Amino acid sequence: MTSLEALVGLNKIGDIGSARLDALLESFSCPEKIINAPLDKLFSVQGIGEYIAYRIHTLGKDEIDREFKACRKLGLDLISIDDARYPVNLKNIPGAPILLYVKGKLEEMDRMAVAIVGSRRASYYGLNLAQKFGGELSVQGLTIVSGMARGIDTAAHNGALKAGGRTIAIIGSGFNYIYPEENKELAEEISRHGAVISEFSVDMPPKKENFPRRNRIISGLSLGTLVVEASRNSGAIITADFALEQGREVFALPGKVDTMSAYGTNELIKQGARLVTCAEDILEEFGMGPEIVLDTQIPMKEDICSKESILYGLITADPVTIDELAEKSNLSIPCLSELLLEMRLKKQIRQLPGKIFVRSTNAS
Repeated sequence: MTSLEALVGLNKIGDIGSARLDALLESFSCPEKIINAPLDKLFSVQGIGEYIAYRIHTLGKDEIDREFKACRKLGLDLISIDDARYPVNLKNIPGAPILLYVKGKLEEMDRMAVAIVGSRRASYYGLNLAQKFGGELSVQGLTIVSGMARGIDTAAHNGALKAGGRTIAIIGSGFNYIYPEENKELAEEISRHGAVISEFSVDMPPKKENFPRRNRIISGLSLGTLVVEASRNSGAIITADFALEQGREVFALPGKVDTMSAYGTNELIKQGARLVTCAEDILEEFGMGPEIVLDTQIPMKEDICSKESILYGLITADPVTIDELAEKSNLSIPCLSELLLEMRLKKQIRQLPGKIFVRSTNAS
């Protein structure tokens, strides 16, 4: 059994994210050994209860083989958390999925992504603006991430597609149950101009509890999340909460105070989310401008490390702006934004309001 086959099996069990996988790997060193481990040894691993231990112990090779056969039939790629193609933004969140089912293709440029989410029962105002932001941001080289739900999500995907940009859809079901059904054609189009992604095995139906889990991936793939319309306690608000927990930016469009679909966005703004009225507001937050087209030529890993070292030397306990860093480092703003995100995720630096950076107090 290969490592990927073992991870597919573990993923089918459910309730095994990156934290539990790390705990299992500490005891068994590789995924294959986890699958073949004795029941009592599995049960002794911290965080692995009796049910999960029993499911691992009884997992059959035929179950894994059927999953691979279904993936081949559906044209899906399987990307495990230890695969070099696994999205960097997502890998750094708590509880990252151990496996991604992908239809389409992930690109390096998808690291520069923004999520657009909102109400399924959206108004004309919301739908129009979601499509507008999706189009305008994708033209600037940002990948648009959303959940392919009815309403705002669908409008955001369509905006990116109509503008000829890239978009990624995260679904809350397996690929044998594309939901909602009326978006099957949209899913195919997205897969040709980006990717459709699920963490669920192919036969997982769209259960209610799947969608909050799906939302953490939407925010985790993105540098920031724009909430267009959202009622109280909606899925879009859950996505915004995940974004905050993951250290990502949250943006919100203001709405009429007497409209239920604007309650969530207005509340987010009161709590500190950035109020936006145009795509330039979001581009500015990422140190970009409407005149900038992102360079999709991603530097080699050695170059990234070298540039991070240069930046780290320029960032001290004294606050420094991104413009000052651009001048001192001779790096472009898009390149700087990507490197600064990497350094923030590694907790080497902190970002203060106003796109100002300082070295983290716990950095070595």
